[in-house]
Amino acid sequence: MTNNSDALANKPVVSSVPVLKRTLVWGWIAAGIIAVVGGLIGYFVAGGIGALSAVLGALFAAVFLGVTAASIVIATRFDVAAFFGIVLGAWLLKFIIFLAAAILLKNQSWISTPVLFLTMIVGVIVSLTIDVVVVTKSRLPYVSDPK
Repeated sequence: MTNNSDALANKPVVSSVPVLKRTLVWGWIAAGIIAVVGGLIGYFVAGGIGALSAVLGALFAAVFLGVTAASIVIATRFDVAAFFGIVLGAWLLKFIIFLAAAILLKNQSWISTPVLFLTMIVGVIVSLTIDVVVVTKSRLPYVSDPK
């Protein structure tokens, strides 16, 4: 009798998992660079509040990128219906977190709203660019993974 952990250990890796892991690594590196550069620019634009806002915006971008990639990596272990449920649930969770953060941070005196918003936009654009570059340079099969 085999236990469940042996079955999971012998299961082949889905071909998209290494691509998503690469996207995560590069995305988090980019988020760190955005936090440093954005923090410096934010500091010169709005002082310490601007630096904090830029770092917070980069953190939001990194978390959102991580939730997307992690949900897909986790969802590949399940059937198609569960896959789409997990990915859609993660998207919905990100949307709720974004709305809650926007409402909670809207009129805070310790946040520079333009710096936070622009840093988040830069983070999203950079993460989308990384997704495109990583996927286009990946060698994925034309057919689905064998079962």
